[in-house]
Amino acid sequence: QVQLVESGGGLVQAGDSLRLSCAASGRSFSSTAMGWFRQAPAKEREFVASISWSGGSTSYTDSVKGRFTISRDNAKNTVYLQMNSLKPEDTAVYYCTAAPRLFGDRPGGANRYEYDFWGRGTQVTVSS
Repeated sequence: QVQLVESGGGLVQAGDSLRLSCAASGRSFSSTAMGWFRQAPAKEREFVASISWSGGSTSYTDSVKGRFTISRDNAKNTVYLQMNSLKPEDTAVYYCTAAPRLFGDRPGGANRYEYDFWGRGTQVTVSS
C-alpha cells in the first residue's frame, strides 16, 4: 500500500512557476515508478509526466515538454513537478500517482490504468 499527499498548488499568473511535491508513505517507494496526471473541469484525467524508480528516465506529454520537470528524492520519499512558464490551459487538479506493477527501471506511460495508487490532488490555477 502506498499513500500519496500532494502539495504546492495555488493561484498564479501566466508565465509564473510552481513546484508541486508529492510525499509518499509505505514500502518500496524507491523501487516504484511515479507520475503526475491532471484533470481540468469537464475533461478527462490526462497524463503529464512520469519518472522511473531510479530517476534516470522521464517522460512528458508534448504540451509540457520544455516547461515542466519531474524529479524525485528517494531519500525523502518525495516526487516533484517543477512547472515553469505556466499557461492558463495548465489550470487543473494535479494528481500524484504510483505504478508499483511496472516492470523495470523505466517511466510509466500515459495510460492511467498502469497506476495503482493516487493522491487526492492539488489545485493549480493560472490566470491570464
